[in-house]
Amino acid sequence: MKQMTAREIADMVKGTLSGNPDRAVTGVNSIKEASAEQLSFVGNDHYVAQLTASKAGVVLVGKGLAEADAGDKTLIVCENVDAAVAEMLAVFAPAPAVYAPGIQPGAVVDPSARIGEGVHIGSNAVIGRDVVIGGGTVIGAGCYVGEKTAIGNKCTIYPNVTIMHRCKLGNNVILHPGVVIGGDGFGYQFTDKGIVKVPQTGIVQIDDNVEIGANSTVDRARFGRTWIKHDVKIDNMVMVAHNVIVGEYSVLIAQCGIAGSAELEQGVILAAQSGVNGHITLGAGTKLAATSAASKSCPPQSVLLGLPAEPQRDFLYRHALPKKFERLSNKVKDLEAKIAGLKAELNK
Repeated sequence: MKQMTAREIADMVKGTLSGNPDRAVTGVNSIKEASAEQLSFVGNDHYVAQLTASKAGVVLVGKGLAEADAGDKTLIVCENVDAAVAEMLAVFAPAPAVYAPGIQPGAVVDPSARIGEGVHIGSNAVIGRDVVIGGGTVIGAGCYVGEKTAIGNKCTIYPNVTIMHRCKLGNNVILHPGVVIGGDGFGYQFTDKGIVKVPQTGIVQIDDNVEIGANSTVDRARFGRTWIKHDVKIDNMVMVAHNVIVGEYSVLIAQCGIAGSAELEQGVILAAQSGVNGHITLGAGTKLAATSAASKSCPPQSVLLGLPAEPQRDFLYRHALPKKFERLSNKVKDLEAKIAGLKAELNK
C-alpha cells in the first residue's frame, strides 16, 4: 500500500505545511468521505464548514483557508488546489490494468488485417478486412473495427466500442465503452417519393491524444472528413455530426451536440447540454455556457450564454433590465406619492 507523509506531499505539490509534518496518508478521498488515513482537499473558501467537519488527516487548501480552524488536521496550503489534487491522485491511483498481448479466445480477426507488436485483441472482438492496428494498442472485448480502418500506436479502445469502415485514428487515442465512430451522418432529402437517404461517403479522422467518453458518437462525413484534431477531450454522451471540425485542445462536456459542418477552432469549450448550429464557426477560445445554443458564428475568445446564445455582456445587461425597470418604477411611484402629498398641502 502506498503511503506518504504530509511533509513529502507538501514538497511534491510545493505547498506550505501547517500541522504535523509526519502525519501519514494512504489515499485520496472527498472532504466528506475521507478518513483520518486519507488526504483530501478544499479549494473554495465557501466550504470551510466541510473542512471543520471532515475526518481527513491531511487536507490541501487554498490560501483563503490558510488560517482556518482545522482541529488536529494537517493543512497544506497550495497555489492551485486542483493541480495539487491531480498530482496526488496520480501518485495514489491503482496500477492500470495489464492487457496481455495477443488475440483472445472468441475474437475474429480477418487474415488481411495487419496487427502491430504487443497488440491485445479482447474476446469477441471483430477486426475487419485490411484493418491496420499499431503497436501496443488495446482492443477491448466485444469491439468492432470495420474494414480499411487504421488505428495508431498505444491506443486504448475499451469494450463494446464500434469503429466503422475506413476511419483513421492517431496515436494514444482513448475511446470509452459504447463509443461509436463513423456511423452514418444524418443526411436525407425530402422528395415527392418520400424521405431519401443521402449516401455518407466520407470518413472520420481522429488525431493523436484524443479521448472520447462513454456512449459518445462521431458521425461519418457526407464527403471528405469529420475531423477531431489532436488533444481534444470529449465527455460522455456527446454528439458530433457529419463534417464537423473540432480544433486542437477543445473540450466538449456531457450531452452537448454539434450539428453538421460546424467548425470549432482551437481551444473551444462547450459546456454541458449546449448546442452548436450547423455551418457556423466558433472562434478560437470561445466558451459556450451550459444549456446555451450557438446559432451563428462568433469571433475568437467569445463567451456565449442563453438560448439563442449571445455575448456575455449582452446577456447580463438584458437580464438585468427587468430589475432595473422595477426599481425605476418604484422610484417613480414614490415621487408621484410625494408630489400628491405636496399638492394636498398647498391646497389646504
